[in-house]
Amino acid sequence: MKHGKVTMIVGLLVVGAAAIAQTAKEPERKPEPGEDGNKYVPYEKREGNESIVYFTRELGPEGLIKAYEQVSANIEGRVGVKLHTGEQNGPNIIPREWVKALLQKDLPDAVIVETNTYYEGDRYTTEQHRKTLEVNGWTFCPVDILDEQDTVTLPVIGGKWFDKMSMGGHLVDYNSLVVLTHFKGHTQGGFGGSNKNIGIGCADGRVGKAWIHTTPGQDDQWDIAKEEFMERMTESTKAVVDHFGKHITYVNVMRNMSVSCDCEGVMAAPVVTPNVGILSSTDILALDQACVDLIYAMTEAEHHDLVERIESRHGLRQLSYMKELGMGNDRYVLIDLDNGGKRITAAEAVKGLKPFVQE
Repeated sequence: MKHGKVTMIVGLLVVGAAAIAQTAKEPERKPEPGEDGNKYVPYEKREGNESIVYFTRELGPEGLIKAYEQVSANIEGRVGVKLHTGEQNGPNIIPREWVKALLQKDLPDAVIVETNTYYEGDRYTTEQHRKTLEVNGWTFCPVDILDEQDTVTLPVIGGKWFDKMSMGGHLVDYNSLVVLTHFKGHTQGGFGGSNKNIGIGCADGRVGKAWIHTTPGQDDQWDIAKEEFMERMTESTKAVVDHFGKHITYVNVMRNMSVSCDCEGVMAAPVVTPNVGILSSTDILALDQACVDLIYAMTEAEHHDLVERIESRHGLRQLSYMKELGMGNDRYVLIDLDNGGKRITAAEAVKGLKPFVQE
């Protein structure tokens, strides 16, 4: 107990010092956040090239494997799988048996990678985090808590909030990264897709996450919100994407989509949005954009709660800022893996959805 208190005090001192040190690129002039993070841009009003996004309605280990194998060509060497492993007994995370099947078939030597949390809870310290991993059944392969021992800074190229981002120190030990994401709502970000999974999930729990969430010198841990928060988080993501280059790929699972993040565990809001399927791409923007498009293509009754969460938090700024930073395309070809690789629209992908039923 005494050791835990000392660790916490030291951690807070580190956060304070680091947060002061990591200011905007031009300390004399705070950058201005973008706008319109609450305004959805229809596909026909977007410009630029198209990327490829794969889609299957098959929610299970076979569907996960099928989606991943479309986008796995450049995954090599020592592989980390960035996964939100959830709070204790969280009901909405990607089922561990699905992940186990994927790793056994395609990634037998891969390691699940995570970081400790910025908030106090079941994953705040490494000791607490490892207990939670055990409770949730993530025991079938190694799990590397990236910030267990140290941090590392990666450059943020072209950012306006950061020149660098503090990450879990072990991140640079990997040659490739598979970003395996449970797509859902998010209390602060509006929605949590691949961008949130690595922008927040690779930043270490004491320094990087503080830079993203908190203005130094005030008491509200979560004071940075709306467009500024989306931009800070996205710049953190860009540091990871640039680091891995072509050796990074993305899979989003649209299942059990509460408006709450998996970090809320058993306290997450009840799921009311229908399950959809699994999408994958080598383009992080195209993938998160496609998932958002599928949400917006649902009926009003199906998507009301999730759209309200996304727009009220100005979460769509995640997408427009990824485009501004050159992280991918917001136009894409959606390939239906269940029907011979036919090109389909978002509306066709969500046609005839069944009301959500808790498994």
